[in-house]
Amino acid sequence: MRKIKVHIADDHHILIDGIKAVLSSEDNIEVVGYSINGAEVLNWFKDNQADVLILDINMPKIDGIEVLQYFMKNDFKHKIIVLSSYDDAKLIKEVLKIGASGFLAKKCAAENIVEAINTVDSGKQYFSKSIQERLLATFIHKEVNNETPSQDGTFFSNLTPSEI
Repeated sequence: MRKIKVHIADDHHILIDGIKAVLSSEDNIEVVGYSINGAEVLNWFKDNQADVLILDINMPKIDGIEVLQYFMKNDFKHKIIVLSSYDDAKLIKEVLKIGASGFLAKKCAAENIVEAINTVDSGKQYFSKSIQERLLATFIHKEVNNETPSQDGTFFSNLTPSEI
């Protein structure tokens, strides 16, 4: 069985240790390295390979956005899951635009990390449930704000209570 090689980039050792502990029980996943800042990530990938990079956005020296931009500019072919405590829809859209394969909120990383790795390794995108809800809420909010209000000033006057 092929093992998915994973590199973890986060500036908090406790988070790296936690992810490594969760992944240690998985037969098909192997943590092959970790970095505590963006410069270390770039240096590590010059001489090493991983199938999936788990990348924090907020890191010292070079942040995760700059790492993503560097990899995109240099045709980096590996899959990247952004791991962040920030779940702003604008940030999520931005990291996807510059090459991330998935987005995982730190608050639910332990319960979703294995599924996220397996999903992006198979070529699909992954969003944790909280991120899916955030994106959907943004989409719904935008759609509602673009509607024209009815004569009574509401957007939902033609909907039944259950439809609302």
